[in-house]
Amino acid sequence: MNIFIDARWTRTDYHDGISRYTAGVVQGFKDSNIPITILIHNTDQLRLLPADIPYIVVNHPVSIKELFLARKLNQLGADVVFSPLQTMGSWGRKYKLILTLQDIIYYRHPKPPTNLPAWIRVVWRLFHMVKWPQRLILNAADYVATVSHTSKKFITDMHLTDRQIVVVYNASSLDLPKTSDDRVRTKNIVYMGSFMPYKNVEVLISGMAHLPADYTLHLLSKISAERRAELDKLIQPGVKVEFHNGVTDEQYIDLLLNAACLATGSTEEGFGLPIVEAQTMGTPVICTKMEIFTEVAGKGALFFDANSPQQFAEQVLKLNDQTTLDNLIATGHQQANKFAWSKSAQALYGVCEQLFKK
Repeated sequence: MNIFIDARWTRTDYHDGISRYTAGVVQGFKDSNIPITILIHNTDQLRLLPADIPYIVVNHPVSIKELFLARKLNQLGADVVFSPLQTMGSWGRKYKLILTLQDIIYYRHPKPPTNLPAWIRVVWRLFHMVKWPQRLILNAADYVATVSHTSKKFITDMHLTDRQIVVVYNASSLDLPKTSDDRVRTKNIVYMGSFMPYKNVEVLISGMAHLPADYTLHLLSKISAERRAELDKLIQPGVKVEFHNGVTDEQYIDLLLNAACLATGSTEEGFGLPIVEAQTMGTPVICTKMEIFTEVAGKGALFFDANSPQQFAEQVLKLNDQTTLDNLIATGHQQANKFAWSKSAQALYGVCEQLFKK
């Protein structure tokens, strides 16, 4: 069976969400010794993809040549093709196709990623204003993948496809220490994520006013000057908030390893990968109580209302109880074990086999 994975959305400088997800799926197949071929449009993409994977250079995914990609894949003998997104040229295909809808956030928050060209951002907004374009695209596949059972439920409830849906979980690609003899538990609270409005960083900043002065909130991701100015206005006198404006993987791991907790106040989320990373390292997690976080974090987190800064602070203070802390860490470790790229690859490979036999 010739399995092709579309890796053309992999970045050449640093990973974004789709890029990291693609590299993770490819790594999972490699770890599972399942032969695959990846599709790229630029050999520079190989720097951020697992080494020693057979590859073929084809057109850029937004090129006019995309209309003829299926013919090329037919000629190359593809049996099953997997794309980490829902957009891929498929006209005239003779192979089985699995497309991915990561989540439905952009139907609720249609602002597109800022790194996309202007014309694509316009199309993106128009696309997510109605459901029929998504249905048309997804129903052109033989199977649809998504990253969580929560997303699967939402996709089903919104009737975005008639195809069967397989969950191919997200997972961490970082080399994370599970224990550390030199761990020094600090009063640092770590947030890793963007500053989009639905990330609700405001509740974390406001909640810091309800905590003792020795706590510090660390906001790790890059942030625009305009957005920082908005958040700076929420910081009350005596409250410690540090904007890192981007960190390396090594800095992220070091901060997370020694933190009092990882926190997120999101009101919408596609998955919540930092939760898994924190649990893997034995760092407590405090997050908003919503369906996707209860799936990802399980019982290995303390939850709070997204509209209650005081409730967030109360959950942080519960970590001062050693029994609560120990139980949360142990449960978190167990929960994080559910998410591994090898397991995700096996789930996807099961669908590939099923389609190939039809």
